[in-house]
Amino acid sequence: MILLHGDGDPTTPEGLRAIYTPPRLPWLRVNMVSSLDGAATGSDGRSGTVNNAVDVDVFHVLRELADVVLVGAGTAVAETYTAKGTPIVVVSRRGRVPDALRACDPGAVRLATVAEAPGLDAARDEIGEENVYVVGTSEVDLSALRTRLHEEGLSHVLCEGGPSLLGSLLEAGLVDELCHTITPKLLGGDGRRIVTGPPTDVPVSLASLIEQDGTLLGRWLL
Repeated sequence: MILLHGDGDPTTPEGLRAIYTPPRLPWLRVNMVSSLDGAATGSDGRSGTVNNAVDVDVFHVLRELADVVLVGAGTAVAETYTAKGTPIVVVSRRGRVPDALRACDPGAVRLATVAEAPGLDAARDEIGEENVYVVGTSEVDLSALRTRLHEEGLSHVLCEGGPSLLGSLLEAGLVDELCHTITPKLLGGDGRRIVTGPPTDVPVSLASLIEQDGTLLGRWLL
C-alpha cells in the first residue's frame, strides 16, 4: 500500500488502524465501494462483485474500530449479512429482520423501524423488544436513531449502505466521513451509484488516499 495523501503508514496493521481511527467521538462513518465507472453493485446486485481483497482488508479494519454497524434491510438481504463481532442495526420501515439474522445471540442484531411497520410485533418476538428501536411513525428518523445509539454507548457508527440509506443520511446531515473504495474495473450496465435519492450537493474534503494495485481507498470528511 502507498499513502498518496494524509499521514500514517498503511503497510502495517497498526498504521492502517491509526489512519482510520476517527478524530473524535461521536462519529458516523459510511463505507462504500464502486467500480471505476461508478457501479456500486455488479450484475448480481451485490457489492461483492465490485470489491476486491484490498477493499476487504479495510472493511475488516473499519468493522474492528466501530461500535456498531448500520445497514439497510435490502443491503443486509442482498449481501447475506451474518452477525459476527460488531453489533448490527438493520434499518427497515417494514420492520422485517432478514432471515439470516434472526437466530443470533441476544443483542447481536437490532432493528430500527417505525410505529406503523407491519412486522413490528414479529420483530420484537424474534430478537427481543429491547433490541427493536421504534424511531418514527411512518419514516425512520435517522437523527433519533443516532441519538439512541449514542445514549447506549455506541458512539462510533459505521454505515455500510446501501445507496438509499446513504442518501437519507446525507439528506439529514448526519454523515461525518465517507470511506470510498474505487476498484480498477469497468462494469457498465445499470448498476446503482453509491448514493441514490433526491439530488444533493454536499461538499467534502479529502482526509487520506491509499493506493494498492490500482485500487484507491479514500477517506472524505463532510
